[in-house]
Amino acid sequence: MVTYGADRPHGGVTGALADLADADAPQPVDAVAAAAGPLAVLADLITGGGVAILSGAGLSTESGIPDYRGPSGLARRAEPMTYQTFTGGAVARQRYWARSHHGWRHIARAIPNAGHHAVAELERRGLLAGIITQNVDGLHQAAGARQVVELHGALARVVCLGCGGRTSRADLDRRLRAANPGWDARVTGISPDGDAVLAEEQTADFQFVDCESCGGLLKPDVVFFGENVPRHRVHECYALVERARALVVLGSSLTVMSGFRFARQAAKLAIPVVIINHGPTRGDALARLTIDAPLGQTLTALLARLPGPRRC
Repeated sequence: MVTYGADRPHGGVTGALADLADADAPQPVDAVAAAAGPLAVLADLITGGGVAILSGAGLSTESGIPDYRGPSGLARRAEPMTYQTFTGGAVARQRYWARSHHGWRHIARAIPNAGHHAVAELERRGLLAGIITQNVDGLHQAAGARQVVELHGALARVVCLGCGGRTSRADLDRRLRAANPGWDARVTGISPDGDAVLAEEQTADFQFVDCESCGGLLKPDVVFFGENVPRHRVHECYALVERARALVVLGSSLTVMSGFRFARQAAKLAIPVVIINHGPTRGDALARLTIDAPLGQTLTALLARLPGPRRC
């Protein structure tokens, strides 16, 4: 494994990456410049095609959406809603929907950053086997990517826990605005899953709505803490990783098993794992190459090293 970045020492070396090691070299200050050597190796790997991407919240921080555990996650004060709490009482749902209704405005305004556009360009060039994202913000698709498996669902959809019907978040937003004319609140932060941080007294008068078809409980079509990812989706992600030539992790600490299992499976099958992230990750020991650098700049620099789009 080779590690590069302003805050990481050089690590051990595996296989074809051995020529990059230089234990006596001074530590560079600029993380992207420091990654120039590893990017050349990664570019060679990606040029062969068949690469699976696993993206996390760190890819969306440059779009103004905070992550969970990186630098922007330090200010996150509200604990995430669990499935059990959400379904367990009306007061919890009232508090959740007030925060989510306000937070959705922030998520809906977010636009893809350079990292999302770089991933979409890799797909356009025919170099990707597919994209697995742990994010629920839809920014991969907004950038033009099409082969995206949304591991944890998407905030842009709403599901009824009664009849299973799915509707758009835009439709729910209109209904909630109509049910709460003039309602507003002072937001002190936004979480990665789209919840605004509000004081308890600001949620007390919020009116949430139920399913128009059956009167059942409405929930964002995302996997809450304490809820399992649908089995068919997990199998789809495993199949994607297993047919890939390499797995590139972007902006994920891999702290939770939901994403870490795919890095572990790739390593088990001797499929090269590359991690680009700010700070260490749970998967570093599995990786052939880790790069600690800004995602947008690094992926843009990576694209510049690749050949142009493939022509049919």
